[in-house]
Amino acid sequence: MRTAHRVETVRTAEREAMARLPEGALMRRAAAGLAAACADLLDRRVYGARVVLLVGSGDNGGDTLYAGAGLARRGAGVTAVLLAPGRTHPGGLAALRAAGGRILTGPHDGTAGDVAGRYGAHEVLARADLVLDGIVGIGGRGGLRAEALPLARAARDSGAVVVAVDLPSGVDADTGEVAGECVRADATVTFGAYKPGLLVDPARTYAGVVRLVDIGLDLGVPADVEALQHADVARLLPVPDAESDKYRRGVVGVVAGSAKYPGAAVLCVGGAVRGGAGAVRYVGGGGDAVLARHPEVLVHDGKPGGAGRVQSWVIGPGLDDGVAGALEEVLASDVPVLVDADALGALDPDAVRGRDAPVVLTPHAGEAARLLGVAREEVEARRLDAARRLAVRYGATVLLKGSTTVVASGGGPVRVNPTGTPWLATAGSGDVLAGLIGSLLAAGLAPLDAASAGAYLHGLAARSAGRGAPVTAGDVAEALGAAWRSVAEVG
Repeated sequence: MRTAHRVETVRTAEREAMARLPEGALMRRAAAGLAAACADLLDRRVYGARVVLLVGSGDNGGDTLYAGAGLARRGAGVTAVLLAPGRTHPGGLAALRAAGGRILTGPHDGTAGDVAGRYGAHEVLARADLVLDGIVGIGGRGGLRAEALPLARAARDSGAVVVAVDLPSGVDADTGEVAGECVRADATVTFGAYKPGLLVDPARTYAGVVRLVDIGLDLGVPADVEALQHADVARLLPVPDAESDKYRRGVVGVVAGSAKYPGAAVLCVGGAVRGGAGAVRYVGGGGDAVLARHPEVLVHDGKPGGAGRVQSWVIGPGLDDGVAGALEEVLASDVPVLVDADALGALDPDAVRGRDAPVVLTPHAGEAARLLGVAREEVEARRLDAARRLAVRYGATVLLKGSTTVVASGGGPVRVNPTGTPWLATAGSGDVLAGLIGSLLAAGLAPLDAASAGAYLHGLAARSAGRGAPVTAGDVAEALGAAWRSVAEVG
């Protein structure tokens, strides 16, 4: 499992480590790991490579300078552009000078400091093979300052490999928010622990490939964010035993579809039948369409309360009429309920919080914004915060769909899904996901695990079905079996 910690936690751990280690040891560890990662990105052709360091103030700049010194000692031509010459890390600056590195003390400076040669910062960047972004560290807030913008743009346009030091300058390490223009990196080398912003959009798209350098921090507290991997999901997936029958494996009830949206019922049931439960009961007016695609489904054309015993309910995809009444019935049951799509608009927070059995909400950003009473842009900019707030308001587990799917419950780490793909932004894919998670709930998974594992399999299925090409929701449903097998084989 990949885990991420907030800046305050990392800072505390760094202070504790520095108190017990020789002076400068922590920075040397970080710089050595950074230099090694840069060498890998240069395909080990360090000698003769042209490396430019964009150096801000403080320890982030120090890490960058020490790494640059290491690359210079291996034969790279290293030039440091200092954005805050009066506040540059003195030890790192001395190390780079001693290693033969060159110094530019301003964005347009071609003569100041001890630089040798006729190139200013922009000319040096235009000729670079690799650029290290050490402008702002993990404590930065807001977008890049005006003086840094021309350099960040020149680095982006240079064609060089851009490596962010700890995280791309201009993104928020804790929230993933991008409040203005920031550095877009090809790779990020982060120290001691992943930061939440590296795992969630919009910041994640600016980080590139992320590499963690272990510098020996004792973080001492649970993570703030988790990202499951294959092995984690494999441990969660239900496996029948010799005594299992369809009822012991769990029955999921699906209330979905309408005359206007019959496909939603078919897609939701398609996710449910492949989600590990032993049987699916469908309640609604689209029974003929459902049976045509899934003859194994138990169809009931009355109200949910008369459908028979289930171990979970899924309600909402494609419902057009009677949403409020059907929602009231399923919330009155004593089993987990997943609420999606049209049913989200009929939710009463008090009715959800008053249940003994758990509730899972699966909104997209627009639906989450309506539930919170904020603008959609606010939800998309601060996805972790929006999911946490919804979970607290409704006393539920919340899966916030989007470019990074986020799953939050009332307490503990928020989970982010690493398998998503933009091709999932297609009609009906959320219906498949709702059915899949509902089936995992019926099979006995806890709400946080069911939502997290469902999102993980859903993303894998889309990748497998599309292989870089467009997919339909039906393709995703059909590929769930292959995704499940690929995960189970790891376990």
